[in-house]
Amino acid sequence: MSDLLVCGIGRLVTNGPGGDLLDVVESAAVVVRDGRIVWAGPESGMPSGYRDGPVIDVDGRAVIPGFVDAHTHLVFAGDRSDEFARRLRGDSYEKILEAGGGIHSTVAAVRAASPEDLAAEASRRALRMLRLGTTTVEIKSGYGLNTPTEVAMLRAAREVGERTPLDVVTTFLGAHVVDRGMSSDDYVDLVIEEMLPACAPLADGCDVFCDRGAFSVDQARRVLRAGSDLGLIPRIHAEQLARTGASALAAEVGAASADHLEQATVGDAGMLRDSGVAAVLSPGVSLSMQMPMAPARMLWDTGVTVALATDCNPGTGYIESMPFVVALACLEMGLTPEEALWAATRGGALALRLADRGWIGPGAIGDLVVLDAPSEVHLPYRPGSDLIWQVIKRGIPVG
Repeated sequence: MSDLLVCGIGRLVTNGPGGDLLDVVESAAVVVRDGRIVWAGPESGMPSGYRDGPVIDVDGRAVIPGFVDAHTHLVFAGDRSDEFARRLRGDSYEKILEAGGGIHSTVAAVRAASPEDLAAEASRRALRMLRLGTTTVEIKSGYGLNTPTEVAMLRAAREVGERTPLDVVTTFLGAHVVDRGMSSDDYVDLVIEEMLPACAPLADGCDVFCDRGAFSVDQARRVLRAGSDLGLIPRIHAEQLARTGASALAAEVGAASADHLEQATVGDAGMLRDSGVAAVLSPGVSLSMQMPMAPARMLWDTGVTVALATDCNPGTGYIESMPFVVALACLEMGLTPEEALWAATRGGALALRLADRGWIGPGAIGDLVVLDAPSEVHLPYRPGSDLIWQVIKRGIPVG
């Protein structure tokens, strides 16, 4: 069943073309046929022909588009809660990395895991995300650092989309950090000459961690251009730990997104805006790492397309809840409730270059979230509360 009438909506957030950011419709209804929305608007104006078939009456609740989580590392193995405790006791991330922790500890766990375990664990995380309102998720590789394991991670990510109702976008992140025992230049050669050709058929995008302790701008440029030559959409981890010029590189190569941006400047924001690069921000990572938040207010006011994401990963932000991220963006980043919700839905879709989701209207994918609340403002107003009453994926109630 993918035909559905959702009626009795108190407030419908459409993210449509109206004058307001969210373009809210009061006393509304939505009709889905064959998984896509065919009508949305005031219930009093709904054509009579749309009243046949399955119906969900939400009894005055608010309805929003499904969340689009534009940055995650959902395929991983192992547990790094000990590192979290060490950071709270004062150890820096760099110190933990030097002691054998950090990304390399996850790499060892992923290499030791079976393909079935990788896919099964990632699918369980994805189902929890679905119950929290996420209907589209981006998943990166990057914990393999060798060709066979990077391929296995991308296969597991694709399998998440087969085992769960979520739509999955896959991103190759072989250039996450340098594998132990290799020089950074030799490792970049490995990424370009061996990993990318093997991984490109399984990936939609190519990402690089361009930052202090990872890859330089020149190295990142080589990887992103090689990925583009294979048809992969460029993305970049930018200006998180230090300002490196990664934002300028994102603009130069026409990246879909520059992610993190905690150290970004007004100048960086102008380049991103002018080149159409979305800013994907992860306030949960800043909270977990006890670092300054990305300058969301400045980026938004400069005219950059802002998206929000969980960055769910085992080390710097094991966060699965987009509603929590929306609340953090309001309470810690200075976005309004309207801006944060738009960034978590339409903004995420634009960052992934998916034109058919993140909004509610004819032609869009039938991804809806019914809140157990009369207004979308309750998401940041009641952080930590379970406000998801029903999730609808392509017209099918799924959670």
